[in-house]
Amino acid sequence: MQQELRIEDMVIGTGKTAERGALITAHYRGWLEDGTEFDSSFKKGAPFQTVLSNKRVIQGWILGLKDMKVGGKRKLWVPASLAYGERKIGTMIPPNANLIFEIELLEILTRD
Repeated sequence: MQQELRIEDMVIGTGKTAERGALITAHYRGWLEDGTEFDSSFKKGAPFQTVLSNKRVIQGWILGLKDMKVGGKRKLWVPASLAYGERKIGTMIPPNANLIFEIELLEILTRD
């Protein structure tokens, strides 16, 4: 069954808007559906910086952060088809896992 991405805005930002190809800085936490936290930028002690492109992040992030503004906080429910699909990732993420993320957008660096 094809599930779809669900997005909940927890805080609406007021800064620049995220778009595909932008370099973003964000704090995030990721959980499996059973509540197991598999990743957290807070635990690493530094925000995560990445380009919103297919080579760098899962499709769920590209779609889920679209039109999000700096200062905003979003919760994403990402189906496996928009995450890692049938691949097992590390020791924490099993195949066909639906993932949940809480993402706080700190900064967007665009070429303009």
